[in-house]
Amino acid sequence: MVATQTASLTALRKASTTRVDATLNALFDERTVVPRLDDAMRHGLLVGGKRLRPLLVYLAGQALGARDEDLDAPAAAIELIHAYSLVHDDLPAMDDDELRRGQPTVHIAYDEATAILAGDALQTLAFEVLARTAHPRLGNLVMTLATASGRTGMVAGQALDLAAVGGHPDVDALAHMHIHKTGALIVAAVRLGGLIAVDEADPRLEALTRYARAIGLAFQIHDDVLDVTGDTATLGKTSGADSARAKPTYPSLLGLDGAQQKARILIDEAIAALAPLGEQAAPLAELAHYMIERDH
Repeated sequence: MVATQTASLTALRKASTTRVDATLNALFDERTVVPRLDDAMRHGLLVGGKRLRPLLVYLAGQALGARDEDLDAPAAAIELIHAYSLVHDDLPAMDDDELRRGQPTVHIAYDEATAILAGDALQTLAFEVLARTAHPRLGNLVMTLATASGRTGMVAGQALDLAAVGGHPDVDALAHMHIHKTGALIVAAVRLGGLIAVDEADPRLEALTRYARAIGLAFQIHDDVLDVTGDTATLGKTSGADSARAKPTYPSLLGLDGAQQKARILIDEAIAALAPLGEQAAPLAELAHYMIERDH
């Protein structure tokens, strides 16, 4: 990757983060009924985060000609869903984590009940933000986010993840779990951005979907690798947690080298899927490489 391309992606990431953070912060300009609940929501949403899913919304939409201002709402909505999922995943009944993004998790910073309610409120706020948009494909946008978030998407993936603890699934079963738990929101992000610009029948939207499925799985594989090779200070969460909980991972099934090779193959598949979009998809291709090269 040449330096000019890296600088370009860096600039796009910064611009995307600035836009979505402005949208998210504005949601809390007016205090609501329970200030402590708002504070817990802000802690789970606004304290750190790479803002990868909003970036995918912006890059996918831009690749198909959407305006940034029309992408702000879906970008914020996907990040609200992601934040809610992390707040709930960190709970003692789920993954029982005490550290997220280098900060105490919401149930540690506040309390368990407040964390549950904060997650609930972040989830519903996502659909409120999306529903405010006056877009001819609003129904498709809402359905995309709801399907990816619920019992056939991310929540299903979390249920499969919990059921797999201490078990011995094969690689296909592990992929099935992560396609739902991690992959569903990544696919939703690119589809939300694409749907702002084009109709659902546009073949370029299917190309984006194939891209997102591949990078979603590659992203999870690389996270599994980092859980083994990274340290808590760098990761912003407890390293080695998957092994400590006897959770199946790609390194445990394929070895570190095998897992890294699998991620690289998926990135090649993702980039190939972008061919119908031409040069407009170059930032998405750069992002695919970044997702398995990052160390944080």
